[in-house]
Amino acid sequence: MLESALNKLAERILSLDEASLTSLWGKYKNRMEHFEPSKDWEKAVIIFFIINAVRAKNHIFNEQLLRQSEVGPEKKPQKGKPDLRLVK
Repeated sequence: MLESALNKLAERILSLDEASLTSLWGKYKNRMEHFEPSKDWEKAVIIFFIINAVRAKNHIFNEQLLRQSEVGPEKKPQKGKPDLRLVK
């Protein structure tokens, strides 16, 4: 039950736009930094970390795609001297 709920929550979070989330980052950072013992403050902390989680996930995802494209079979030839040997 708990895992299913978390899975559904993750699906909904993944459908959110990073740019829209990032525009809310400052609001929730400010709210989180001004502690008060309330449910609203607790929600602000969770939202702040969800926004950061999406940003971190996208950063890691983009780095991995870049790394794979550099290492993959479609690697572009480097400019400079070709790797040739003299054969007699």
